Amino acid sequence: MSIENLKVNDPFADDVGDTKPKDYVHIRIQQRNGRKTLTTVQGLSKDYSPKALLKAFKKIYACNGTIIEDKELGEVIQLQGDHRLKVMEFLTDRDKDRMGKFALPKDSIKIHGF
Repeated sequence: MSIENLKVNDPFADDVGDTKPKDYVHIRIQQRNGRKTLTTVQGLSKDYSPKALLKAFKKIYACNGTIIEDKELGEVIQLQGDHRLKVMEFLTDRDKDRMGKFALPKDSIKIHGF
């Protein structure tokens, strides 16, 4: 009798065949105090202007926001309130004049939070 299950693949390990790791745009929600929340957007490529996106987000969603410089993460857009799904729709919208040809594919965006 031999044991065949010694070469178990780790389901959480990165795919070895993929030569380039996929860059994702992460949209997260963070709890502030009480019921107040922050929506953060990070991982946008250099093709996008964070200032222009922040200005559009603030106008469309009627909220306040800022851009935070982080050494590891780069520029992170912070918005007051929970706007995760709206931001994802905005970034993937190909039909409207908002993003046009610069729209991101949905599989390159990850939404985190409760």
